[in-house]
Amino acid sequence: MGTGKTTIGRLTASELGWLFVDTDKEIEARCGADIPWIFDVEGEAGFRARETAVLAEMLSREQVVIATGGGVVSQPRNRELLEQAGHIVYLHTSAEQQYERTRQDTRRPLLQTADPLKTLRRLMAEREPHYRALANFTVDTDRKRPRTVAKDIAGSVRLHFNMSCSA
Repeated sequence: MGTGKTTIGRLTASELGWLFVDTDKEIEARCGADIPWIFDVEGEAGFRARETAVLAEMLSREQVVIATGGGVVSQPRNRELLEQAGHIVYLHTSAEQQYERTRQDTRRPLLQTADPLKTLRRLMAEREPHYRALANFTVDTDRKRPRTVAKDIAGSVRLHFNMSCSA
């Protein structure tokens, strides 16, 4: 949460000339409801089932940059799907920076707690080993401009797929 996945993903896709998909936005479009409502009605398990279905579909496409929800790695099936994917980028951001970026956002169900920073630290401890194990490329987004990060990622993708630089 708050790493810049959507912003950086969109910029990276533009840099590569690829399609951009945000799995959370795709889930909301398909359900006609926002993520907090899905969590309220179906719980986290219901949301995660929807997330897995969308992830599998999006990963079947070519030349697409996919921004996943931060908790995508919490499900073993999602980790299996991601391991088979082309190029995984982990946008690392400190819990403190995540807190600064998300503290005013009421649309994040997992942060509606008495101590959101403590929650972010807990989630980081649970998820980071999976992020690092899956990632082909890790970039720290703390205090970096999204466009700079996107250019770095696009360069990594080009190297991974032996693509010539067209931009």
